Order: sequence, then C-alpha cells, then structure tokens
Amino acid sequence: MELLAIPLEIPEGGNIILGQTHFIKSVEDLYEAIVNTVPQMKFGIAFNEASGACLTRCEGNDESLKASAVRNAQAIGAGHTFVIVLKEGYPINILSRIKDVPEVCSIFCATANPVEVIVAQSAQGRGVLGVIDGSSPKGVESPADVEWRHGLLRKIGYKR
Repeated sequence: MELLAIPLEIPEGGNIILGQTHFIKSVEDLYEAIVNTVPQMKFGIAFNEASGACLTRCEGNDESLKASAVRNAQAIGAGHTFVIVLKEGYPINILSRIKDVPEVCSIFCATANPVEVIVAQSAQGRGVLGVIDGSSPKGVESPADVEWRHGLLRKIGYKR
C-alpha cells in the first residue's frame, strides 16, 4: 500500500467541501440541497463512482467551479468521494443540508485553507484516510486575538 498527500485546488475567494457518499444520485441530490438552501451560491460538484463505469460525475451552476471540482476529484481518485467547490457563500451555509442528504456518509473537511487529502492506494483502488486542513497552531489566543475573532464574526454577519 502507498500513502499519498494530494493537495486540493481552491479558487481565489472560494471554499471546498470534501466528503464521502455511496450512490450515483448523490451528485444530483447535493446539487438540489445547495440550490434549495442558498440559490445565489456559485458551485461545482464532482462525485467519483466506485463501481460500474467508475466515472467522475459532475453538476453545478458555474463552469469554472465544476471544472475545479472535477480536477480535485480526479486527483484524489478515490471512489465514493465528492468535492464541492463554492463561491459567494460559505460551507456553514450549506453543511447541515449536505449532511441531511441520505446517501452522504461523512464530511472530511469544509475549508478555504490550503488542504491536503491523505489517500491510501492499494491494488483495488484508493481511499481517503483524512485531511490536513491548514497549518498547525502557533500558540494560544490572547485577549487581543479574542477581540479580533469577535469582530470578524460580527463583520461577516455570523454574530451580532
């Protein structure tokens, strides 16, 4: 078995969600979950089939984000994984709806940070072991850091 660290492509100003699901209709159900929750969000979805034709299926409402999702999914190369690349919204806006899609098994990450996917490759194929999301902590927040965090959350509309 070989272990690989696959860096994901996140467009400038974008976010990415990586998860695991189990059925061919996932790509359509994920599409519906997003447009029914945040209709103005721009996004692309790619889903790697794990049986049958073993194709990367894609949906979305933005061609460049669809292409980015496909490139990421193909780089990962693990069956039953999905990648959502999004702009004009945040993962927090859609994560609960994505988790409610019946065929979604798990979410590995939802981030705008640089992310690497740790993949195991065997004779059968590839599987996602986990992710490295962003950088390691450099310390504990100070009172000034707490004030900055509170200000940021209010500035972007997530707290009053």
